[in-house]
Amino acid sequence: MEFYKHPQALVESNNIGKDTRIWAFAHILPNAVIGDNCNINDHSFIENDVIIGNNVTVKSGVYIWDGARIADNVFIGPNVTFTNDLNPRSKQYPSKFEQIIIEEWASIGANSTIIAGNRIGKYAMIGAGSVVTKDIPAYTLWYGNPAVFRGYVCSCGKKLNEKLVCITCGKDYLLTNNGLGEKK
Repeated sequence: MEFYKHPQALVESNNIGKDTRIWAFAHILPNAVIGDNCNINDHSFIENDVIIGNNVTVKSGVYIWDGARIADNVFIGPNVTFTNDLNPRSKQYPSKFEQIIIEEWASIGANSTIIAGNRIGKYAMIGAGSVVTKDIPAYTLWYGNPAVFRGYVCSCGKKLNEKLVCITCGKDYLLTNNGLGEKK
């Protein structure tokens, strides 16, 4: 075994990457796939049809349901809630659960709720306590209930100024029809 499993964790999957750490009272179902160098914190649950990339942080109290696809370097804050069924009823299951796709380097703040069927773009940032009800474009900052657009963010995580420049790291961005991208 090339990953760490706390003695109080229940890990049923054999698809856990090298140097991943799974902490106490986490439960990973048999078909879940978790990449290298991830950190799955206490009291988290990962269902069967879940794919998590490399270098992902899942803080405590996060439940990741069937259909979630989480790319490399994503941060999921404590008690983030994912959904996968837009019309839930007890003991009635859809033929296929809705997917939630989180692209690389996205960050989701504590206690946020991500509604089924949505995509969060690369480097996007979701503020704590937000409710995501639609797709979130890359390099954007959203927060509130429902989450609304609040500006653009740099790949370093800081909010860009009105000229789309990061005053922290100096990167300069350009807004095109394809969204925000770094100037070359």
